[in-house]
Amino acid sequence: MDQKNQEYCHCRIIHTERVENARRTALSDMEQQRLTNTYKAMGDSTRLKILLALAHEEMCVCDLAAFLDISESAVSHQLRMLRQLYLVISRREGQILYYNLNDDHIRKLLAVGIEHIRE
Repeated sequence: MDQKNQEYCHCRIIHTERVENARRTALSDMEQQRLTNTYKAMGDSTRLKILLALAHEEMCVCDLAAFLDISESAVSHQLRMLRQLYLVISRREGQILYYNLNDDHIRKLLAVGIEHIRE
């Protein structure tokens, strides 16, 4: 059997209980959009590098720019997007604004992704 035919059922039986279970556990449209946006954010290599760096310790824009070898303006733009998606938070210490992951869920999400690709 070729691979194309393996992706489809060869019968037309609807398993009603399974369909209902999927509907019952489905995310709301808003939750689905937020999750989509979270994965989109991580799908950009610059934003992913920022998140991975922040998974270890908080950093300021200057540090992130040096790490990524891009302008502070470019880093600020990416951080703004990550903040809007509630993936990062900031705290001010004098004139320095430090960024960190918003919570441990983001750290775990990154860790699970890394574990998956290393298997």
